Parts: sequence; structure tokens; C-alpha cells
Amino acid sequence: MSDNHEGSCLCGAVSFKTRGALRGVVYCHCSQCRKQSGHFYAATNVPNANIVVDGAENITWYAASSFAKRGFCNTCGSLLFWKPGDQDYVSVMAGLFDRPTELQGECHIFVADKGDYYSIDDGLPRFEKSTPSIPVAE
Repeated sequence: MSDNHEGSCLCGAVSFKTRGALRGVVYCHCSQCRKQSGHFYAATNVPNANIVVDGAENITWYAASSFAKRGFCNTCGSLLFWKPGDQDYVSVMAGLFDRPTELQGECHIFVADKGDYYSIDDGLPRFEKSTPSIPVAE
């Protein structure tokens, strides 16, 4: 399988190409991710140097906190990116990638904030907040 991947938003106004291995998918159940997506985030990470975005003028960035901003397509509304201000990577929503991705779930974070209408029963590690390897807003 190639370490090169492509993806886009629903309408195609924003597309991207990545190179290099992708991190496993982290499922974030925090209240911000739930409110923005209507459920929870499923995202992988890409170093800034390993992603090329076409149509960046169609991305609206929302500063959800002093720690990170969230990018979405200003044409179709697709959730795209989560970008911490002082880190050299961007989280990319896993569902944006064209298949095959060979992505696999890694863990669930902020499970204490998860919605009360679903259960987490996939056997992946769960964290009340986050893990030391995944920097998040406090």
C-alpha cells in the first residue's frame, strides 16, 4: 500500500494530497467535536510538510479555543481539519480520504464527554481526557 493519499470535501472545492504514513484514527468525543460534527471526530494526523491543500481559499478557520482552530469548507460545510496553533501537524478528518486508506482506529479520547446516546464497545483504548502523546486544549 502506498503512503500517498488523496481526499476532498463533499463538493470538491477543497482537496488535498498527503505523503508518508498516517497515524491511526483517534476518535474524539469532546463537547467541541460533538457540537461541530453532530457526533464525534475521527481523525488522523499529517505533518504540515507532508500535506498539500488545493482550494485553501475555500476553507474557513474557526478559532474554537486559544489552543486550536477548526477548518471547514465554506461551500459545502464539510469538516476538514483541526490545527493546534503551536504544533507542526494538522489533524485531517478520516472520512475525507479516498479509499483505500488502510487506516485503523487507535483510541478514543474525551470519553467522559461522549454523547449519552451511543456506546463505545470496539475494544480500543479509552481515555477520560487525552493521552500524553496527543496534545489537546485543557
